[in-house]
Amino acid sequence: MAAMAEDGRLVGACPQERVTRVRGAGLNASGVPDEAIDLLLRRRGRTRADIGQYISVEGGEQAGASPGRLDRLRAHACTAFLTSPFSSSAIVVCDHVWPGMSVWSGNGATLKHEWTWPGARLTHPLLVAASALGLQGLGGVRRAEALARLRPASRDTSIDSMLALHDGDLVVDSRFEPYLAERAGHNPDAGTPSRIQLASAVQGRVGEILLELLREVRQRLGLAHLCLGGSLFHLSGLNSIVKEAGLFDDVFVPVEPGESGLAVGAVLDALGAGPTPTSPFLGPSYSFEEVKEVLDNCKLHYSWESEEGAVQVVVKSLREGRLVGWFDGPMEWGPRALGARSILASPTAPYVLENLNRFLKRREPWRGYALSGLQEAVDVHFDGPASAPFMECDYRPKDATTFQHVLPSPEAAIRVQTVAADGSLPRFRRVLEAVGETTGLPFVVNTSFNGFHEPIVCSPRDAVRVFYGTGLDVLVINQFVVRK
Repeated sequence: MAAMAEDGRLVGACPQERVTRVRGAGLNASGVPDEAIDLLLRRRGRTRADIGQYISVEGGEQAGASPGRLDRLRAHACTAFLTSPFSSSAIVVCDHVWPGMSVWSGNGATLKHEWTWPGARLTHPLLVAASALGLQGLGGVRRAEALARLRPASRDTSIDSMLALHDGDLVVDSRFEPYLAERAGHNPDAGTPSRIQLASAVQGRVGEILLELLREVRQRLGLAHLCLGGSLFHLSGLNSIVKEAGLFDDVFVPVEPGESGLAVGAVLDALGAGPTPTSPFLGPSYSFEEVKEVLDNCKLHYSWESEEGAVQVVVKSLREGRLVGWFDGPMEWGPRALGARSILASPTAPYVLENLNRFLKRREPWRGYALSGLQEAVDVHFDGPASAPFMECDYRPKDATTFQHVLPSPEAAIRVQTVAADGSLPRFRRVLEAVGETTGLPFVVNTSFNGFHEPIVCSPRDAVRVFYGTGLDVLVINQFVVRK
């Protein structure tokens, strides 16, 4: 990730993989994400000569500029706190690498490291469980979470007894890994009932242990608000457990709590200002002229619609069961599509899961997809946290039959983005309003706009290529509409 500040404020953030089109692309041999830096500079009419200072997170120093380095844990804490709406807060960082869980306090522009639980690596049992299910690495942990979401209330007393806290350290019984391997069996299909229950039980127990640690944080610091950082909090099920526990008055999870978000924390720390709510849309945006140039260069047939006309094209396409590529405004800098680079589908279409899993994403049939809905409608149709503007939490439908076509199982939870009337993406909210006016249900299925094994699209040319290389039916870029 590259992040950039100008005139004392954060003005851009862009993951390196979105520019190189290589999933997981990290730093170059130069030690910096060159392509992402150069793209952010070009979009603001700047060059490398205009850079006054480089900040890196536990990395090398850039020759020819004022050097700066920031400790990794502090960068996580800065991303969590300095992008939040809180003037003071407890901050908990829990990552997949040592030292486990660190606790900070934030007050205005001041962050203080309070203590560390080196043994509280809560990602460890999740990695072990994912491996037992044949799902490797952090990506495997997220796929295991998708399994857990199918039966979120499953428990296993044996697992409960094998994972425990002792003086702030996570104690894992030696029987834990063999037990998981035995329970998982050798069936190559991860979506069997026993494996679903296993994934859910491990995540549920980790959630209980996390709450034990957070109770001590609240007791020792006495702060009313909590910010969470680190890769553990990519898991929306755990975020929901924390938010719904009521240990803190309010809980904030940043747009990107993991590795990629470190760049944002580093830049904000260098600015030396206090917390400021940060837009999830800090990536590149493209003008009418730039989009038209791409479409003309590709010799495509397209139409130009009014703003309401483009919205109605989307609504009509969704009602017909079609898949829509939606490209609007600045790109999301976090890992999830939030209405700027999204693929949209109707949650009431009978074959929506098959179309997404089999023909579009080529995923396992048990994989579910997130919804975006008007904040006020989420309150009516779902049980869960008060809000999740970054799609960071799981929700439970109050009536599963309403969303039966998008639920992989009747008791499944689902990740939801709550879209408020805050003006951040007015046309996407207008799509939801128009869908609600037509169907009575102001929700759309919202998944990331990307091709097979690719990152989210960044530019109009990326969007055109993915559109013609996948099972999408309609492409809407700003107010341009392309049909197959």
